[in-house]
Amino acid sequence: MKKMKLHSPDLTQENIAKLAELFPNCVTESKHEDGIVKRAIDFDQLRQELSPAIVEGPQERYQLNWPGKREALLTANAPIAKTLRPCREESVDFDTTQNLFIEGDNLDALKLLQETYLNKVKMIYIDPPYNTGSDLVYNDEFKTDTDDYFSRSNQRDLVGNRLVANIESNGRFHSDWLTMIYPRLKLARNLLTDEGVILISIDDNEVENLKKLCDEIFGAANFIACMVWEKGRKNDAKLISVGHEYILVFAKSLDVLRTQKTIWREEKPGAREIWEKYLELRTRYGANDQLIELDLQKWFSSLPKNHPSKKWSHYKHVDVNGPWRDRDISWSGGGGSRYDVLHPKTGKPCKVPERGWIYASPDEMQRQVKLGLVEFREADSQPPFRKAHIRPIPAEIEAEIDIDEEEEGDDGEEQFATQVRGSYFYQQVASCG
Repeated sequence: MKKMKLHSPDLTQENIAKLAELFPNCVTESKHEDGIVKRAIDFDQLRQELSPAIVEGPQERYQLNWPGKREALLTANAPIAKTLRPCREESVDFDTTQNLFIEGDNLDALKLLQETYLNKVKMIYIDPPYNTGSDLVYNDEFKTDTDDYFSRSNQRDLVGNRLVANIESNGRFHSDWLTMIYPRLKLARNLLTDEGVILISIDDNEVENLKKLCDEIFGAANFIACMVWEKGRKNDAKLISVGHEYILVFAKSLDVLRTQKTIWREEKPGAREIWEKYLELRTRYGANDQLIELDLQKWFSSLPKNHPSKKWSHYKHVDVNGPWRDRDISWSGGGGSRYDVLHPKTGKPCKVPERGWIYASPDEMQRQVKLGLVEFREADSQPPFRKAHIRPIPAEIEAEIDIDEEEEGDDGEEQFATQVRGSYFYQQVASCG
C-alpha cells in the first residue's frame, strides 16, 4: 500500500508557478508573517499587465524599478494601427525566399509580428543602443515652439518626434534607456518557442541593469550565461583600456531545454573525416582494433600540416565507439571526491589524483567503468584515465561537456568531437547578419 502523504500540497505556490509561466515579471520575493522570504505575486504589476491604463499603488518589494516603468509596460501592451507593406521591387526572389527583412521602428515591428510568429522563433539576437551618451537617441514627444530648429538640426524623425541624445547629465539617464528596452524585450519573449533563446549585446554602461531587467522579464531561473566578447582595444584610454563587451543569454524555459537534453555544440573542422576513415578501417579489419589503430596513425602522419584533421591526431585509439583520446580523471581546480577505486587486475586501490576524482561518488565511477569510458593503466600506482571519443556517445554527453584545453549541435546529424562555447552563437549571429 502506498504511504499516505502527511501534508497537502501548497496550492498557493502552485498557483504562483502557473502565473510565473504567463507573467514571470509579476513574480517577486516577499517576507511572510513567519519571517521567511518566499516567492509571491506582485499584484500591482499583475494589474498593470491586465490593464490598458497606468495603474498606481506601489509597495515595498524586491524588484528593479525606475521612473517610467509602468509607462513602458503600457507601451508594450498597447495595440497599434499599422501594418507591414511588402516591397516587391526592392526584394530578391520575393515569392520563394525563406528570409524576411523588416525596415521600420523595431517596437512597431515586434508588435506586428506577435500574431504571426507568436511562440515560433527559436533564436532572437538584439544589438540595442548601448546608452553611451550619444548612442541612444529616443523619441521625446514633448512639443515645443522650436519645431523648425529641431527639424533643421536633424532632431526630428520622419513623423515629427523629437530625437534626443541620452547624455549622462540627463537626470533620467538610466531610466530613459530602461524605458526604451523594456517593451522590446517583453515583446521579444512572446515570440520565442518554449525551447527558444535570446541573446542581447551590451557593454559596461547597462549590463547590470539589463541583467536585472531580463531576470524580471524572462525569469532569473532562465538565465544561461553572460558571454564576454573580446572586440579589440584602441589603446586610447586614460586609465584602463576596455576591449570587451557582453552578450546576455536567456532561455524562454531552461526547464524545457533540460528536459529535451539540449546541448549546443559546434563541429570541429576535420573531425568528420576522421570518423569516415575509422568506418573505412572498421569495414576492412572488422573487430581488430590494433590494426585499425595502426593504420589510423599512419593516415594521420600522411596528412599535410594544414589539413584540419591533423589537429586531432591525438584521437589515435579506437574501440567499439570509434576513435578516442585519453583525458584527465581528476577534478579541475582540486577538492574533488576521494575514495578507493580498485584496479581490475591487482585488486588494489588505484592512486587517487591530487585534485580528487572528477566523479562525485563511487557509484558514478563504477557506472563509467561499466560503460567502458574509464581505462585502467598497467599498474595501480597510477590513476586511471577517461576516454573522450571523436563522436561523443550519449553517456559522455550526459556525464559532462567534452572541452579540449587547446581547442577553440547540429540538427539530427552525428556530432563529431564537438564542444560548447560562446563562438557557436557568434557564428550563428554572423551567418544571419
